Amino acid sequence: MPFFARWEGDDHSLQIRVTAQFIQTVAREALAMNPDRLELLPEFRARDPQLEAMGMMLLTELNQENPGGALYIDSLANILAIHLLRHYSVTQPQVATTYPGGLSERQLLQVLDYINEHLNQEIKLADLAQLLNMSQFHFSHLFKQSLGIAPYQYLLQQRIERAKQLLNQTDQSIMEIAFLCGFNSHSHLSKQFRQLTGLTPKAYRAK
Repeated sequence: MPFFARWEGDDHSLQIRVTAQFIQTVAREALAMNPDRLELLPEFRARDPQLEAMGMMLLTELNQENPGGALYIDSLANILAIHLLRHYSVTQPQVATTYPGGLSERQLLQVLDYINEHLNQEIKLADLAQLLNMSQFHFSHLFKQSLGIAPYQYLLQQRIERAKQLLNQTDQSIMEIAFLCGFNSHSHLSKQFRQLTGLTPKAYRAK
């Protein structure tokens, strides 16, 4: 809808654009809402701490270019869409707050095998959810229920574990290992490796 605003002096703003198609997909897959009947209520000069927090988390992640970032950004985008539909939709959806049991053993093994086979590639939340034919929102919650951590956290852990193996068992350079484990550079690997292990890759190899 058209919008116009005027102010004097310096100001800071963060603009997030969400496509109608994405909102409709989340509404249909995660909330069983009719995507053709969606209507969001217009709001102006309203404070929403949760929405602000999501926006800043998205901005921070996009600026840092962390490994596993695609999974994290996808998760945040889905949560943001659910928040908009729950709080600003004309028709209020019913969202399940508990997910008893998590993923089945077969489903979990299927997802973990996929992650393990594609550690050196970009893995998106949509890829994992599609494996089990479920929405990204529900997949994220069921995965966390099963393992106690979010998909992007598990992906990062597995990339670090693969890096440990290669550091111990091969003479490949740290740069080569970084690419084999899905990191963009030597520095990206070193930063995440040190955060999780307390050591740099070089120091870990020298142990």
